[in-house]
Amino acid sequence: MAKTTTWQDEYWLPVMQLYLRKPTGPKPIYSRDTVELGMELHIHPQQLHKRMMQLTALNTPRLERIWQRYAESPRSLARAVRLWREMKGFGSAGEFYEGVEVQETFEKDFRPLAEDQRFCPAMLILVLDLYFQLVPATMVAQTPEVVQLAQLLKLKAEDVEEVLYLFQLCDPYLNRVDLSMSPLLLPCQQVWRRFEKGGPTQLSAFARELKEYFIG
Repeated sequence: MAKTTTWQDEYWLPVMQLYLRKPTGPKPIYSRDTVELGMELHIHPQQLHKRMMQLTALNTPRLERIWQRYAESPRSLARAVRLWREMKGFGSAGEFYEGVEVQETFEKDFRPLAEDQRFCPAMLILVLDLYFQLVPATMVAQTPEVVQLAQLLKLKAEDVEEVLYLFQLCDPYLNRVDLSMSPLLLPCQQVWRRFEKGGPTQLSAFARELKEYFIG
């Protein structure tokens, strides 16, 4: 049985708190703060971004009331959010859902891989995006683009080079013989298959958004 999460009015509180963080306004879909709140609520960051856009519009009486109450009182909002977090699972809810599997979707992209704790799938996705910008001869630690991505991901350039090599093994056009014993090969294959149909253009668009998580 999977526990799914639906929108509740109380969620406006942490969303508004995020919205009001400087610079005030809707935060990028994959900013670290948006992703972390999404993981807490089990709501996709895209949905949280849409809710922040609704705060910009204030297109319902409910939102207008919340805005009037908290927009000029960040301390009151912080207290309300703190109380909301303390009340999560209050009463029998925690016991009711004990042992119930939470249905995760996007969250998995940001959790460390069981095969190698240095990486999460989101990091592999960014390396795959870089893969399509290089040729095999430049997929080495000394290449400036490799160094730059390694710095963004807080990895060694050699770590990025390793993943680029594994993607070469996934690439049917290169027809490389798989001699790797790396535990990362399977996660790399899974990421390759995930974006195989959409192609580099779709991957590149997603990667541009995803970088916000590592910039923040």
